[in-house]
Amino acid sequence: MSDIFRIAIVGSGPAGLSAASRAAQLGLSHILLEKTSHLSDTIYKYQKGKHVMATPSQLVLRSDLDFAAGKRELVLDTWDVQTEKNGVTVRKEAEVKKIEGTGDPIAGSIQKIVVRARDGTSETREIQRYAPPYRLTLSDGSEVMADSVILAIGTQGNPNLMRVPGGDLSHVQYQLDDPAEYNDEHIFVIGGGDAGIENALGLAADIAQGNSVSLVNRSAEFSTAKDANVKALMAARDAGRITIYTECSTQTVAAGEITLDTRDGEVKSRCDRIIARMGSAPPRAFVEESGIEFTSGDRLAFPKLSPVFETTAPGIFVIGALAGYPLIKHCMNQGHDVVEFVNGNTSLKPADEPILEAKFRDLPGKRSVDEWLELLRSNVSILEGMSPLQMREFMLDSNARFYRKGDTIFSRNDPGSSLFAIASGSVLVQVDPTNPGITVPIETGSIFGEVGLISGRRRGATIVAAEDAICVEVSRTAALKLQSSVPAARRAITRISIERQLLQMFGSGLTKDDVAEVVETAEVLQVKAGQSVITEGEMGEDIFVIRTGSMVVEKKIGGKPVFLSYLPAGSYVGEMALISGGKRTATVKAAIKSEVIQLQGATFRTLLGKKPMLLEKARRDMAARQDVNAFIEAKKDSFSGVVDMYSSVATFLVEQGVGEATDVLLIDENLCVGCDNCEKACADSHEGLSRLDREAGRTYAHLHVPTSCRHCEHPHCMADCPPNAIHRGPDGEVFIDETCIGCGNCQRNCPYGVIRMDAKPPKKPSLLNWLLFGMGPGPGEPPKKWSYANADPSVEKAKKAIKCDMCSGIEGGPACVRACPTGAAIRVAPEEFLTVARLERGDA
Repeated sequence: MSDIFRIAIVGSGPAGLSAASRAAQLGLSHILLEKTSHLSDTIYKYQKGKHVMATPSQLVLRSDLDFAAGKRELVLDTWDVQTEKNGVTVRKEAEVKKIEGTGDPIAGSIQKIVVRARDGTSETREIQRYAPPYRLTLSDGSEVMADSVILAIGTQGNPNLMRVPGGDLSHVQYQLDDPAEYNDEHIFVIGGGDAGIENALGLAADIAQGNSVSLVNRSAEFSTAKDANVKALMAARDAGRITIYTECSTQTVAAGEITLDTRDGEVKSRCDRIIARMGSAPPRAFVEESGIEFTSGDRLAFPKLSPVFETTAPGIFVIGALAGYPLIKHCMNQGHDVVEFVNGNTSLKPADEPILEAKFRDLPGKRSVDEWLELLRSNVSILEGMSPLQMREFMLDSNARFYRKGDTIFSRNDPGSSLFAIASGSVLVQVDPTNPGITVPIETGSIFGEVGLISGRRRGATIVAAEDAICVEVSRTAALKLQSSVPAARRAITRISIERQLLQMFGSGLTKDDVAEVVETAEVLQVKAGQSVITEGEMGEDIFVIRTGSMVVEKKIGGKPVFLSYLPAGSYVGEMALISGGKRTATVKAAIKSEVIQLQGATFRTLLGKKPMLLEKARRDMAARQDVNAFIEAKKDSFSGVVDMYSSVATFLVEQGVGEATDVLLIDENLCVGCDNCEKACADSHEGLSRLDREAGRTYAHLHVPTSCRHCEHPHCMADCPPNAIHRGPDGEVFIDETCIGCGNCQRNCPYGVIRMDAKPPKKPSLLNWLLFGMGPGPGEPPKKWSYANADPSVEKAKKAIKCDMCSGIEGGPACVRACPTGAAIRVAPEEFLTVARLERGDA
């Protein structure tokens, strides 16, 4: 039997190297076990020449190894030299296959674990945990004994796989070593985290290589990536070196081809190689067999850890990515600190302690950082699945705030997309804008502000503190990161948002207890454009609530689909078959990529039976839809041509983006005389720059859709605005404020071409001076020649983004509509315009 080391460190990444160097500096007997022939395998596998970042910048580095942002090769060389200089005992090509205690059995520690293989199979095993010292069995059969074990193995060896048809083909890989190895290939990088972005940038860095590089990101935002990486990615896109697909997923993979599911439908593209960088999961089987418990059964859950990184197996510690900390500086600090703890230094505070102390300084009550973190974690439902260490990182991007009774936390129509969680006390939601006395309480542990988080819209209600309260304000970025890294938090936010939407939509005196069973059985479905959730003639009784996006309703008349109506987010369908029985009477399909909440028919029927007011509301909604069906049936012969025309026009409008609009400008060309008063009025109302182009855009029959902002429900332009200059106003208008830096991202992201980049022209003489003396260019946007001639050469005119703001703040409403002499220009909400009932009034 070999000597017993004081510490055995498994894994020589940043965390393991830092821990080993601290042990060497303290003179502790130790051994660093690395399964490869080199140190820091994860960074060693970074692509050649990769720039390694040193974030968070505000965090002090606490390690016996130096680390600063720089090239991969420089970082590795520095660590190799300093590891040897520090006298670290290293054993390479030493893969640990098993860790088991050799001391006394730990009472009550027999546990069953489910071991899952990569092929999807699993088996249940029963293990008994034993106290230290620990025996580490290596792959060559040799053994190492240690009083304490520090696991710094990371998660990169257990990548998330592409589980789509063709995902196992030979041209799919999960690692990129050297981008220079690939030339003249069509390469798709799957994943919008740091690894995916850096791989894509590396492959597209040298134009001479001739690669066509595309990056696929599941969401619209790159919430888990560093800002510097996102900016570099956008710059590469703007330079034409990378194609970016957002809100997109891989549907199938075939030799030489990839099929993507995008928000606009299916896209097939040539593909010679796929680099899949979709994150990784902890090597759960190995860790659990060592006697370590996890926070939950989720595949992405992390081990249970104490504030000093100790697991449920006494003497085994976990640090680095396996603890939920992927950033290098965090890992190195943990490596240093855990060895100090093992050596008896219990007074050492984490390096982020001063930052967190400042965040909690203004809260009432004298608590330590650890006590505040535990209070927040244990009291807030969405944070319960986080470890104390994860809580520390989470709070670096969030803020804890104290509100006295009666304080307004935010007001109706305030901008904001952050999420709030109540750690103590309660708040009141003022649901009626005309009567602040009508309120709904939200208690400790719950959240509010989720509508702004999901939709990006302004606040829909005023929230005041019902009593003294402590709330955590979670930035949008931190909330998205929380949902992606903590499955329990994502489920909790989804459940609460569903509950709130149902209560708001159905009303009828319902409480959250009334809808609890409906919410519990509800499922959120992603529906791509054109996909049906209800098909005419089929059996079914489930209810579908439109969470985001929009739907269109069609009914077959004479064998042809006829457009009946348009349903925006917040609507529901499916009640007719549930209440009256029988087959579905119409088809409901997505106008754009949407999310729907599927409510089980049987559960909802039970709720209807308990709540007569809700049943009455559902019957009224059903009667209105039956009236539309009856109207179409009655008019299908006498008005068949009108019905066909209306259906075609409605379909055309949906194809032009009306399906995701909240307000759209339409021009009736039967009435339009081409005077351009609409454009001139727009320019004169907005410092000489018109926000619309009347002649541009598409026309069907007599209906023209000019180039003007649709004020989308989920604006594409907001997806990548560095100064966060794009907002939604109180009337739904999407506008750009004065902080715009002219980067042009919004213009590139808008699929409808309604944003322009331009500089404000010189101020024109007044209309009276033009009329009386002929001074200036007259009404409307001045000609470029006049602007150049009259520009002040001492003032540089920077270009900024220009788009329709619905004449927000201008008395009388949109100038384009007011200036139209014939009434040809109208601004409409699609749900009001796109309904077959307008046929009865002759409006089609």
